Amino acid sequence: MTDYTVMTHPLIQHKISKLRDKNTGTAEFRALVEEIAMLMGYEALKDLPTEDVCIETPIEECMTPVIAGRNLAIVPILRAGLGMVSGLQALVPTAKIGHIGLYRDEETHEPHEYYCKLPDPIDERLIVVTDPMLATGGSAVAAVDFIKQHGGKHIKFMSIIAAPQGIERLLKAHPDIQLYVGHVDRELNENAYICPGLGDAGDRIFGTK
Repeated sequence: MTDYTVMTHPLIQHKISKLRDKNTGTAEFRALVEEIAMLMGYEALKDLPTEDVCIETPIEECMTPVIAGRNLAIVPILRAGLGMVSGLQALVPTAKIGHIGLYRDEETHEPHEYYCKLPDPIDERLIVVTDPMLATGGSAVAAVDFIKQHGGKHIKFMSIIAAPQGIERLLKAHPDIQLYVGHVDRELNENAYICPGLGDAGDRIFGTK
């Protein structure tokens, strides 16, 4: 299995602990997800290519680096992945946003696609896929499948909480991607929920049950 990166920064771990708390309300939960995504993005995007351009400062002209190439593409897996988008957009305001809609069969726990819209041309962009929870890995694998089918090549996947099974399944299916997770939890239960986890991320972000 390809290596993956676990974000051990104290700020990220502290905020994840707040996410886990069942008493954390919707507004705070949503804000924490955005903040964690921003902190994770700072690390995950450290290898963005740059090129030098000429800038005129108030003092003189100078050559200085800017991000090179096509704009970054952020692709959340609906709906929980939407909660991480604004945190990444704060880092790269020019990023283009795509969407992949998947729902999980309650019996088989396998994903089914209902929507896929990606920025064009997707093959020339660095793509960051977001989903707060990487549980069985089924949705993650399917999302990356769809992106590759549309021509995507350079893919990073960001998840706040992951189960060992999900990590293994995703990287076995797509060993060429870069995976960033905030914390690796113990296991999945019989209902394919991450333990100890934080419950249903989508419900807690959007205040639904």
